[in-house]
Parts: sequence; C-alpha cells; structure tokens
Amino acid sequence: MAKSTRSKITTMVLAPAMAVGAVVGLASAPASAAVWNSCAQYGSTNLNGYTLYNNIWGSGAGSQCIWANSGTNWGVWANHPNTGGIKSYPNADKVINKSITSLGSLSSSYNVSVPSSGAYETAYDIWDTNHKYEIMLWMNKTGAVGPLGTSQGNVTLGGHSWTVYKGNNGSNDVFSFVRSSNSTSGTVDILPILKWIKDSKGWFGNVTIGDLQFGFEITSSSGGLNFTVNSESVSSS
Repeated sequence: MAKSTRSKITTMVLAPAMAVGAVVGLASAPASAAVWNSCAQYGSTNLNGYTLYNNIWGSGAGSQCIWANSGTNWGVWANHPNTGGIKSYPNADKVINKSITSLGSLSSSYNVSVPSSGAYETAYDIWDTNHKYEIMLWMNKTGAVGPLGTSQGNVTLGGHSWTVYKGNNGSNDVFSFVRSSNSTSGTVDILPILKWIKDSKGWFGNVTIGDLQFGFEITSSSGGLNFTVNSESVSSS
C-alpha cells in the first residue's frame, strides 16, 4: 500500500539511505528539457498546483530519478531490484481539503505510458486529512503485486468495474479498488466511490478528503524502466 508522502517522510526518514544514480536517471528524461528533475530520495517540487514527489521509501530500493515538464506531465526512471516489497511511490499530489458531503464533484483524467515488465501498479492514493483512511484506485498492474486485505466483492462505480479489498496496515484502514482490466488512459469519477464507502458500506463517516495523489507504486524495475504520466487532471467543486 502507498502512504501519504507527507506521512512517509515522517515515518520512513530513518530508513537506510538509498543508492541513487543521478547520471543514468537524468539521461532517461525526455528529449525536451524538463523544467525540474531530482534523484534525491524525497525530492519534491510544486508545479501548476500539484506537488511532485520522488518518494523512494521502501527498504532495499535501488536508483530512481524523477523529471517533470509540468505538474501533470512527468515521469520517473527507476531501477529497483527484483525483490518483494514496495520500493517507491513517485506521485503528483493535489490538495482537496473538502468533506465528502461538501463536494459537488471530484474526478480525474489520466494518460500514462508504463513498461510491460517489472512489478508495479498505477494508482490513485486518496487520504482523509487525519490519515486514518486510505482509498487506492488501481488503474493498471503488472507483475507480482496485490492489494492489502481481503476481497469484499465486485462493484461498478465511477465509470469502472473493480474488485474491492479492505485491510489495515497497522496505521490506517486501506480500501483498494482494483480495476477488472488494465487501463492506461481514461477518466474516473471519484466522488461516487467515496460516497459508496461512506453511505453504502459505512466504513467511514463524513471525512474531509485531503491529499489526492496519482503515480506509480513500484516493487521492482530491474535494469531500469521508464514510467510516464503523459497527462493528468484533477477537478473538484
């Protein structure tokens, strides 16, 4: 499971330092000069209303570098060993700060290019402001990865069909919606998913949605793989 980047910085900062290959990573950025790049473990920047995080947080991680042309067009080159356990969650974060009942709409469009090998998922990671609840939307997955918790069955919400999983990582409840088939582009209507959790299942109340993150939760990418967000948008009212 991914955790809020802010939470990870607090809880994971004492993890052993990771080896970071700056030269190799930056060479993988697109031909057009990126406006920002970083190979730092927790490198971050603010662009166009989004905060980008390199966010290498798992034990046993390898090298990873992030680049960005904008807050909604960015990517990483990652070379993490072929071992178990999540190594990183590079992401773009949009702050919402509205309660579920005060939201009139919340949706996002995405378009990504991802490798055919490795082990990872492309996922939204949505948090309440108290970091008690985490909602993950897995848009695609490859390799030996799986959600936390136990299956709660299938549901069609927000324009997609999902298998829902419910679990707890020791710090917070995690509700994972794994898409029934891989998708690399589309739009997801997020508000009906939040309302379903609140009203139909009663798993939380009228929580305030804080961070809405989108990125790649990477377990392995041996030899170096590229992950690219060609475009993304988050809209709310």
